[in-house]
Order: sequence, then C-alpha cells, then structure tokens
Amino acid sequence: MKLIFWTLGAFLQAAAMSIFLFPHAVSSGGAAGISIIMEHLFQTPYAVSIWGVNAVMIVLAVRWLGIRAAAGTMYCVTATVVVINFLTPFFDSPAGPVWIDLPAGSLVFGIGVGILFRYGASSGGMSIAALILSKWYGWPSGRSLFYINTLILVVAGIVVDVQTIVYAVICQWISSGVIDGVQSFSFSFLQKKPLPKR
Repeated sequence: MKLIFWTLGAFLQAAAMSIFLFPHAVSSGGAAGISIIMEHLFQTPYAVSIWGVNAVMIVLAVRWLGIRAAAGTMYCVTATVVVINFLTPFFDSPAGPVWIDLPAGSLVFGIGVGILFRYGASSGGMSIAALILSKWYGWPSGRSLFYINTLILVVAGIVVDVQTIVYAVICQWISSGVIDGVQSFSFSFLQKKPLPKR
C-alpha cells in the first residue's frame, strides 16, 4: 500500500515542477537552490550538484531514519526524475501567468511531498534534513523544510537573481503549509462508526 502512495506523491511533485514551476524558473527546494549556486559560482552542472546533494542526504537518511526510509527515498527520487524527464518536453513554456502557476504548482507540490512524508518517505534533498529535524525536535516537517529551503534560497538570491528566488520563497511558504496540512489531515470520517446501543 505504501508503494502506491509513494508513487502518487512522487508523481504529484514531479508534475508540479514540470508543468507549473520549472517553466517559470522557480526552484521548488533547497537542493535545486544549491545547484543554482554551484552552477553560478563554479559552473558545476545542475545534475551533478543535485545528485551530490541527494547522495549525501540518503547517507544521512540511512544513519538517522533507517534503511527503510532511505530505500523509500531512493524509490521516490527515481520515480520523480522519470516523470520529470517524461513531462518536461511537453511543457517547455509556461502553462499560464506566474501568479496562477506559482500557487497552483506550490499546492500540488505540497500535496505530493505531504503524501510522501505521511507514508514514511521523502522527496530527497532537504526533505531528508527536515525529517531528521522533525524526529530530533518534534518540529513539523513542513515548517522545518520551509526554514531550511528559505535560507538556501535567500543565499541563492543574493548570489544569482533575486526575482526568481522571491518566487521560490513564496512557493516554499505555500507548499510547507500544505505539507503540514496533509500530514495532520484525519481520515476518521471515512471509518465506519459503530451503531449506537439501544
């Protein structure tokens, strides 16, 4: 059952990035922000930086979250990359204006990552750091992810370009709230309630 939700979460976050965020050059997270900084300062290819960040984070996931969570993360990262590679050629230009695509992408992205968090996996990158902080200190995962990514994106904005980073911070603010909402959402209303005793 978890595999179904992991696949759904990975698909939603990949669709959000490919359809709504990437066409406007909006970074959806800290790993992308780090890759932007590395490319600007050292001409490091984006793929190399993102792979490096995820490799380090997966090692940390094995150490602090357990092999099962790390395996789930590796599956979700792979599924996300596959979907992005499939969808990106069809959405090389924005679907709409940024003031529509940004909140829509942030909402779908937050739902996808929230599903992954709820079912014990992560989307890779800084999501793993957020889960570790949540485990250590009991902080909400979405809020932890927002603080980490915002710090990275502010640095990227100073180094590279302020306008796109402002969009990225807005994306983080919306999606982090959605992530926490998905994690705390109760499905109790779907459960059968016992009939009252007479």
